[in-house]
Amino acid sequence: MEKMKAAFLINYGSADSAFQLREVQKPSPGKGEVRVSVEAFGLNFAEVAARHGMYREAPPLPFVPGYDFVGHVEAMGPGGNANLVGTRVAGMARFGTYATHVVTLEQGVVEIPEDMDAGEATAIGVQYSTAYYAAVVCMNLFPGDRVLIHAAAGGVGTALVQLCKWKGCTVYATVGSEEKAARARETGADFVINYREQDYEVEMKRLLNGAKLDAAFNAVAGKTFKMDMRLLGSGGKLVLFGAADRMGKRGGKLGTYKLLYDMGLVLPILLMAKSKTIIGVNMLKLSDHRPDVLQHCLTELIKLYRSGVVKPIIHGVYGIDDLARAHDDLEFRRTMGKTAIKW
Repeated sequence: MEKMKAAFLINYGSADSAFQLREVQKPSPGKGEVRVSVEAFGLNFAEVAARHGMYREAPPLPFVPGYDFVGHVEAMGPGGNANLVGTRVAGMARFGTYATHVVTLEQGVVEIPEDMDAGEATAIGVQYSTAYYAAVVCMNLFPGDRVLIHAAAGGVGTALVQLCKWKGCTVYATVGSEEKAARARETGADFVINYREQDYEVEMKRLLNGAKLDAAFNAVAGKTFKMDMRLLGSGGKLVLFGAADRMGKRGGKLGTYKLLYDMGLVLPILLMAKSKTIIGVNMLKLSDHRPDVLQHCLTELIKLYRSGVVKPIIHGVYGIDDLARAHDDLEFRRTMGKTAIKW
């Protein structure tokens, strides 16, 4: 019986007491699946939410969290593409990547160069695929479009900036520090707003000078959702792919109700009247129901990586013993770009 190591989430709350490293049996791939020997895995904000018991898709405790990874295909399920065995891949799984081995759909991996940086590769599976799906699949951005990107120095944020600049857009970015503002500018943002020092809605109105936004990418939710909707013009689209405003705050269900209250009521008839669109993005759900679309995103991203259009920015690659510290750094917004853990 072959064994592997995995970091289980055993408690909700503080990262210091949340995880436990265990030795368990390796999973076997089923039909349409691959088993990957994991070199490194990435951290995502959804896993912080799961650690606080706020991610409804998460299994009951204890379980192995994680969505993205990089490694080599070790085994195929029945009828799979045998040519994949031994290749280096990046990809996405439905939990379980905080481990030395993971099983996922064959359509959930993409072959990558052997010399691709491990940290950069972990960014492809979730953060860059989220950005690509949001900015390319869900949108039809035109050169000159005015787009707003929240948390623009984060993992998905940096990917969105790169993709929107590739499309020829004018990018307005929000960040939480001057260090992050510098990073957003380096990534390509045209205008950067430090929301801790400025009211971003007021500043956006000044910068737009009577114009309106064509698109907004929002991973914050709360009051920013209503602000973005006010900034959007007719034909504008808002993509909501996170609720970072809820993290780091107490209040249990009351805190969640306050988040919903701050977002306000949306009436579909008014969306029609004003010709505005709200798009919800959850890559876990997408991979469940349209793995072919996930495969498309991954494949196109590697093409863009090879051509130099996208270049993941890495905050840091931690060792497995520093998993709790890495989680804290991500939760309390001390990171810029992708955070990864290497075995």
